[in-house]
Amino acid sequence: EPARLGILDALRGGEMTVTDLVDATELGQANVSKHLALLHAHGFVKRRKDGLFTWYAVADRDVYKLCDVMCGHLEAEATARRKLALAR
Repeated sequence: EPARLGILDALRGGEMTVTDLVDATELGQANVSKHLALLHAHGFVKRRKDGLFTWYAVADRDVYKLCDVMCGHLEAEATARRKLALAR
């Protein structure tokens, strides 16, 4: 799911709130929250409460090995589609 990859990529720099992630990914708040809940349920992100805010971070930095593979695959796929579209 590209949106979840985008969220994980945004978290490379460290902890972020939902608002920070909305700004970084340009996804809607409800969409970011839904993806974070799924990422948390599957152990990809951890969260901590600080007053009114919940901060999210990657649970294990090894997840970026997987992200790099998937992002590389998506980039190659997009490049191939652009080339095909230009050839028409």
